[in-house]
Amino acid sequence: MITAGRIVRLAERDRAEVRFFLDGQVCRTLAGDTVLTAMLASGHALRNSEFGSEPRAGFCLMGACQDCWVWQEEGPRLRACTTLIAEGMRLRTTPSENWP
Repeated sequence: MITAGRIVRLAERDRAEVRFFLDGQVCRTLAGDTVLTAMLASGHALRNSEFGSEPRAGFCLMGACQDCWVWQEEGPRLRACTTLIAEGMRLRTTPSENWP
């Protein structure tokens, strides 16, 4: 069962479930969701603001503003609002120690 988070799914609940990892925790979402939808529906913020400690949840939600960058466990960033979630994806809300 997928629990409610910062956003609540109102429709399309019949898609296959996808498992991903966020900051080391197992989370579940539905196939076809973006990373942004998966993270927010799981109850997490995308990351903290780089200008303070406030949690960020994206801004434009359509790939224009650069506010939804999150990190993959391997190091590279991705844009959460335009990247589809994938089975087993490992994401971080903070950069890894080897981030430039």
